[in-house]
Amino acid sequence: MAPGGKPHGSVLVGLVVAALLLLSLLSVALGALSVPLDQVVRALLGHAPNRTVDNVIWEARLPRTLLGLTTGAALGLSGALMQALTRNPLADPGILGVSAGASFAIVVAVGVFGLSSLYGTVWFAFAGALAASVLVYFLGRLGRSGATPVKLALAGVAITFMLSSCTSAIVLTDPDALDRYRFWSAGSLADQDWGDLVSVLPFLAVGAVLALASAPALNSLALGDDVAASLGRRLGLVRLQGVTAVMLLTGASVAVIGPVVFLGLVVPHIARVLAQAAGIGPDHRWLLPLSAAIAPMLLLAADILGRLAARPAEIQAGVLVAFVGGPFFIALVRRRKLAEV
Repeated sequence: MAPGGKPHGSVLVGLVVAALLLLSLLSVALGALSVPLDQVVRALLGHAPNRTVDNVIWEARLPRTLLGLTTGAALGLSGALMQALTRNPLADPGILGVSAGASFAIVVAVGVFGLSSLYGTVWFAFAGALAASVLVYFLGRLGRSGATPVKLALAGVAITFMLSSCTSAIVLTDPDALDRYRFWSAGSLADQDWGDLVSVLPFLAVGAVLALASAPALNSLALGDDVAASLGRRLGLVRLQGVTAVMLLTGASVAVIGPVVFLGLVVPHIARVLAQAAGIGPDHRWLLPLSAAIAPMLLLAADILGRLAARPAEIQAGVLVAFVGGPFFIALVRRRKLAEV
């Protein structure tokens, strides 16, 4: 127990992971065809009651759930990492244009260069995410006040709209591409298979390792650049490692499930509230793992709700996440001083 009778960080992470496991089990069980939990467990152990249940769980639900776990964790880590690197509570891959950059690059890869494989388009996603990040930061730091949180958010919104317009111009020339893009751009875990998971897992794993390894340096960076440098941190290397992690995590996630906006914004704030309640404070050695566990919880919950709310059809998980994240973003902006603009 932490001082004051509060649960220690490891207890908090354990509770979050337990809740995540429960949501994962529900994600495998619930949908247009709901499967009782005992049959789910039997099927996972290789003793499915019939072929229909076996196919539903192993060919549809399980890869979908694992993608929700991995990409959700990636987007949560990306948001926490971006907020720490920029010391900007409004930072998020969707808000700062990173997801839009990856999306535009993927559309260019498919519509202009004719690429169709996920492994081929993911490299374009990385390049687009990086280019958008650099452009937003350059625009946001213009002016005497420098790169304030609100200016970066406004620059990100502007770049997002610009890239979205360019993306629409490309997909409108190809009706088939437009149909695929409309579904993918909403952000969805549906219609994914084991091949998609295997293709992006190495990129997500490397990005996660880079993100988690940067936690001690992020604690120093939170004290200011001068203090971090005096503590022996190589600021350029820290930021390069962080940007590389964000590029890998966001680019790979967007390539497979589409842009899920606001997930990376909301989750780090929830993680900080829980960390404060547990008495562990703003320590990124806890905040990053918490963000990586909470984000897939929200994504899977949205995916489950989307399946149940419109059965036998579905509401894309990205739509429901945005429905929650939009008001949250407005509330955060209202708390910032307008004088920063």
